[in-house]
Amino acid sequence: MIELETRGDVRVIHWRDGENRFNRASVTAWHETLDELEAVTDRLALVATGEGKFFSNGLDLDSFGGDPSAAGEVIEGVHRLLGRLLVFPAYTVAALNGHAFAAGAMLTTTFDRRLMREDRGYWCLPEVDLGLPLTEAMVAAVTARLPTGTILEAMNSGHRYPAAEALAAGLVEGTASEEDLLDRAVGTAAALAAKDRSVIATHKRLVLGPAARACGWEA
Repeated sequence: MIELETRGDVRVIHWRDGENRFNRASVTAWHETLDELEAVTDRLALVATGEGKFFSNGLDLDSFGGDPSAAGEVIEGVHRLLGRLLVFPAYTVAALNGHAFAAGAMLTTTFDRRLMREDRGYWCLPEVDLGLPLTEAMVAAVTARLPTGTILEAMNSGHRYPAAEALAAGLVEGTASEEDLLDRAVGTAAALAAKDRSVIATHKRLVLGPAARACGWEA
C-alpha cells in the first residue's frame, strides 16, 4: 500500500506493505502515484520512505511462483520505474528507514539524494549470491548517478553496507537517527521545492535521459 502525505510543498510517499516488495500491485501503485504527482503544477519536491524494518526488500519472488507470467511484467515495470524516477520532474529524496536490498537498493539510486537511518538497516545488492545478474537496464539505473567502481564493488561483493559504510562509499549522502530521518529528508526536499521544475526536468533529461531510456522510460 502506498500513501501520500503532504508537508507544505513536499509530497511524502509512504510505502507500507510489510517488506515493500515489487509485485504487480506495488509496481502499479508506484506508477499511479507518480502519475498523480507529475500532474501537480505547483511547487513540488518528493520524499519516499518505507516503514518499520524495510525500505524495500526487492522483487517479490514468491509471487512469481504462483504466476510465472508475472515475472517479466513486473521486472519490466520495475525497469520503467527506475528510469522514471531518474528523470522525475522535481527534486527527490529517499529516506532509507530500514533495509534496502536488491531492487529496493536499486530504487534508492534513482533519487537525487539519499538519507539512511544510522542505527539499523543495510544497503545491499545480493544478486551475486543468488545467481541472478542485474539486467542491462538495472545497471544503467544504478550507475547513472553513482560511481561505477563503487557500484561494481557492491554488485560483485554482495556486501551489506550499514549506514556508516554506505556513507563512506558514497551510496548515501547522509545519515540520521530514526526519529530525525524523515524530518531531515523533508527539510532537504523542501529547500529545493521552489526551484524551477521545468529546468530541473530539462537538466535531468540531458544528464540522465540515456539511462532512463535504457530502462524503457522516455522523459
